[in-house]
Amino acid sequence: MNRNLLTSAYLPALLYETGLGAVTPVIALVASGLGARLDQAALVVALVGLGQILGDVPAGALAARIGDRRAMLVAAVVACVALTGGALAPTLPLLATAVLVLGAASAVFHLARQAYLTEVVPVVNRARALSTLGGVSRIGIFLGPFLGAAVLHVGDLRSVFWLAVGTTLVAALVVGLARDVDDRGRVPRGRPTVPTTTLVRRHARLLATLGLAVVLVGAVRSARGVVLPLWSEHLGLAPATTSLVFGLSGAVDMLLFYPAGKVMDRYGRLWVAIPSMVVLGGAIAALPLATTVPALAVVAMVMGLGNGIGSGILMTLGADVAPPDARAQFLGVWRVFQDSGAAAGPLVVSAVAAAGSLAAGVVTIGAAGLLAAGALARWVPRWSEHANGRTRAR
Repeated sequence: MNRNLLTSAYLPALLYETGLGAVTPVIALVASGLGARLDQAALVVALVGLGQILGDVPAGALAARIGDRRAMLVAAVVACVALTGGALAPTLPLLATAVLVLGAASAVFHLARQAYLTEVVPVVNRARALSTLGGVSRIGIFLGPFLGAAVLHVGDLRSVFWLAVGTTLVAALVVGLARDVDDRGRVPRGRPTVPTTTLVRRHARLLATLGLAVVLVGAVRSARGVVLPLWSEHLGLAPATTSLVFGLSGAVDMLLFYPAGKVMDRYGRLWVAIPSMVVLGGAIAALPLATTVPALAVVAMVMGLGNGIGSGILMTLGADVAPPDARAQFLGVWRVFQDSGAAAGPLVVSAVAAAGSLAAGVVTIGAAGLLAAGALARWVPRWSEHANGRTRAR
């Protein structure tokens, strides 16, 4: 691994995601402590995702205008302000505002990292670089709650926000001190940007086709984090057992990010994209058949396998199809589709479960995974020359 990439992209990502992973589980608890009902607390947590969606397009414009590295620094500073606001918020509306701003800052940070790696890494190594970025993010989100739990042994709920402030400040310091791989991470101020509406019109057919596949992938992936604990609760399992099963799924997930990138770089994107959705969607659809702890653990690990082999696929596809003259802005629009899918997945499960049963909701989102595999098979070869060996040979 290039040492400069380690310090300029991967280490900041690990630090930032660790803080975010630590603070996310306690947001609902802090909201409840401020008088929120359970549904209101869940809504406050959902504001992180809403903030990301609202921040995606402005994130692309900001990165295009001031440069990817500077955008990461701005995002880290804004995130620190938002986290401080969460730590000190005396009322529920102020906490909700802080969480929304945190989501928007995260959108900028995520977009800037992706755009930076897309610029500086040769295309032959692109998938490995971006899948590693996705893997590092997964590791941070996995470690964050454990670090937060350790802090809670010596402090109150708000102390986890201060932990996240610390990790975010260190991430900003690393970004500021790290050497660029080259000078493409530093864009001159005042660089002209393409209007977003023009960009969307120019790539309307791509977004209407491959963009739909991206929404489906995002929905299935995010639903994985909802259906496992819900089905575990449906079976009447203890919270500790649920956490263990979820941890097994996450462990399998984290082990596969580098092999996934290597396969994508060598054979093409479809060699990972289609198996990922088939395995993940099939495992989710099979979840209602798991009625014992061992069966649930096996299904959970298969879910982790499906999600893990797809590490970085959406970022890689976005980098493949982004126009060089407006890459950061396009990636901002691309992430709207990605994040909208992520927000929709749990809603689909909830809506179908409310209308029918939890099993029906689970099977529906599993079927969406198989639909996503078909959409990727249909549209990736049309838009990405790196879809497979045949498209590369054209």
